[in-house]
Amino acid sequence: MRISGKSDGMSNGSSLCSLKDTLRAVVAAALCVLMVDQPLFAATVVKRGPTAGGPQVLGDARNLHALNRLTFGPRPGDLAAVKAMGLNTWFEMQLNPSKIDDSALEARLAMFPAMQLPQSELIARFPSQQLIKQMTQSRQWLPADPVEHAIYADEMAFYKIQQAKQAAKAPAAAAGGAGDSMAGDSMAGDSMTGDSMASGTAPAAAGTPVLAGKKAGRKAAQSADMSGGDKAGGDMASGSSAPAGAATADGMMAGDMGAPAAPLPKSEITDTAQAPAQHVEQLFKDLEAVNIINLPPEERMRKVLALSPADFVSFRQSLSGAELAQFAEGLNPQQREIFAALQNSTRLIGSEELQSRLIRDVYSDRQLEAVMTDFWLNHFNVYIRKNQNEPYLIPSYERDVIRPNALGKFENLLVATAKSPAMLMYLDNWQSIGPDSPAAKRGPGFAARAQNPQVRAALKDRGLNENYGRELMELHTLGVTGGYTQADVTQVAKVFTGWTINQPLRGGEFQFDERRHEPGTKVVLGQKIPENGMNEGLEVLHMLATSPATAKFISTKLAVRFVSDDPPPALVDRMAQSFLESGGDIKTVLRTMFSSAEFWAPAAEKSKVKTPLEFVVSAVRASGAQVNNAQGLVQALDRLGMPLYGMQTPNGYSWMSEPWVSTGALVSRMNFALVMAGDKLPGTRTDWAKLLNSNGSGGVGMTAKQVGMAKEGASPGSGSSSGDIDPEVAAKEARLELVLLGQPVSDRTRATVIGQSNDSTAAIQAAREFQGGGGPGGGGGAAGLLLGGEYNPVMPGARANALNAGGGAYAQRNGIPDDRQAAIMAGLLLGSPEFQRR
Repeated sequence: MRISGKSDGMSNGSSLCSLKDTLRAVVAAALCVLMVDQPLFAATVVKRGPTAGGPQVLGDARNLHALNRLTFGPRPGDLAAVKAMGLNTWFEMQLNPSKIDDSALEARLAMFPAMQLPQSELIARFPSQQLIKQMTQSRQWLPADPVEHAIYADEMAFYKIQQAKQAAKAPAAAAGGAGDSMAGDSMAGDSMTGDSMASGTAPAAAGTPVLAGKKAGRKAAQSADMSGGDKAGGDMASGSSAPAGAATADGMMAGDMGAPAAPLPKSEITDTAQAPAQHVEQLFKDLEAVNIINLPPEERMRKVLALSPADFVSFRQSLSGAELAQFAEGLNPQQREIFAALQNSTRLIGSEELQSRLIRDVYSDRQLEAVMTDFWLNHFNVYIRKNQNEPYLIPSYERDVIRPNALGKFENLLVATAKSPAMLMYLDNWQSIGPDSPAAKRGPGFAARAQNPQVRAALKDRGLNENYGRELMELHTLGVTGGYTQADVTQVAKVFTGWTINQPLRGGEFQFDERRHEPGTKVVLGQKIPENGMNEGLEVLHMLATSPATAKFISTKLAVRFVSDDPPPALVDRMAQSFLESGGDIKTVLRTMFSSAEFWAPAAEKSKVKTPLEFVVSAVRASGAQVNNAQGLVQALDRLGMPLYGMQTPNGYSWMSEPWVSTGALVSRMNFALVMAGDKLPGTRTDWAKLLNSNGSGGVGMTAKQVGMAKEGASPGSGSSSGDIDPEVAAKEARLELVLLGQPVSDRTRATVIGQSNDSTAAIQAAREFQGGGGPGGGGGAAGLLLGGEYNPVMPGARANALNAGGGAYAQRNGIPDDRQAAIMAGLLLGSPEFQRR
């Protein structure tokens, strides 16, 4: 719903009721009633944070408070499990995630096996568009492995097509060299263009030359093991379309892949104006495509890999969305991934890393680790659209750098991020060269001999880059008030010259290059750093990690994330002291916070407004929804203003409430809640009947019933007398309150939810307004169709008739909830002010 109004928060919710459009007024009625007199800003305008004195949150409310703060929100049954285990025992177990069995999550993540590949293997198997461009222009040899051979050859064919299109559209620009500049972002739609890398070479792989041996490579592919167990990637990935903020390919739809589609004969030729010869040729191609689609999975893939690049391009472009879905039937994740990579590997990798992160946040039983991983990914922010290589560096960044250190020593985490290719590339330190280094002195000579003007300019202009030195102190350690100067920034930048990436186009790892390192002694924060190569950087990182300013800065950010937008200074001081005494041990700092009176003060309860990520993940968890394809959730985060890895500036997203509270933003959240609860979000399915009837709730037989009209003069849905509301409807709503929020909502919210429970107008309009929520299959692009599908925890390879986590088949499909009344109620509750706070 797009409702005009001021962006100063829900305190102005009454302005929504001035809508002129009748339909929008009806749709907004529920929001008006929920928002008026329930300003969400009430939780954010408190000037003082919780104090140590006074009463404490007790009983079940204490357990719920811990789950709301230390996880992405409770799932059905979590509150009872924590109560049975004991809160302190649960917390200590969460601090030690290796003791928690997360095998159910790992089974889900098997859909994305490429996310487990080492960084160099990932980009070797699925080349970036910059590498494809380089190989096309330099006529390098293709890999000998038949699957990789096909991927490279076909991507190069698509690249040439895109270049031809660009040249045709802009001949003047093409003549000036713009046609080869790969301008734009490779993760946007079918375009294979993107930012060029300043340096890096691509050594030829053993195999056959680009322009020779294609037939041999294709024939060899016919004998390749299509189960994914070949040389370079026995474990490969599945995925879908472009990441949040990127255009999607072909305008096709992602989402659920239900029962296998029937064969699709090509009975019509769409272009009746074709010449007879063209008509026959098109008919032949269409029939051939159908023949391939109808082959068994193994033969289907062998046939596709045996096509020449030109024939594959024709085949791929001839497939409709339905045919693409049919092609994917029966393929395992590796095979689906290979087929997607034949056109654009970068989009595949971008989609996988976003979907797999959301799947982990939703389903991991190691919830505190997931929350802290999110915290540190935001603290040490990197931007996925920095250039064409950054998407390939992020999987290892999350898997090998952030997550293993999320609950460990801060200094270890700081060193790991400093060496991470993702951070080195994002803040450009990989290109930083000391002004007096041997590399800088040889630069002008190399530049004079370079034939390419762009290369010549890049070599000539290479020098010291201060980005990492500045952000290291301002954002990663000391904070903006940490006492450093611009001179310190320059000195730190010199310390970290030579910290670079070996062969960045090939997904290389960290390398210290002595030739680029600035010689001599440096002075940082008044302390001399003797010349000592790479150890200079480690000395500076140790100095910063153990600084009292860093202890206070990190402790403040943790308190803002977990306690209050305005955390009590006394709590921050105690957390900072624990940080220093424990050598920066994050577990110790969190224990200090968890045991504090301030954390459990009533003023802290429900005082934090959820970020869009927290809201989306908590809504999915609370509803017990089955995520069969996370691409719809990825796109929802984009629309809600928080795309994963989408913050361009290094400061990351805010943990404060104010940036996320505005009328438009909160209406978008209500739209999302109604769309998801009504099964209109592609790839995500609910089961309200099962949820209502679970845990012996006494809800057996809860069915939709009409709500009686309120008496004349009463507010809509107010239920001013006991005869206005059917007791079964009230019981259903009360059950949903307990399941979704763990506690009662306000009387006004409850009256609105019940009053609107049989009016689907808001849900219908929300689906229209929340783009991509028009029904199953909306959004996600061609790769979403190919690589999505239903997740079956019993048989992960199965796609049709997916089973939920309990093993029971879903009672609905095709975007129709099994209980429409419950879906409307649930959507309104998930979009309510009470659920927005944690």
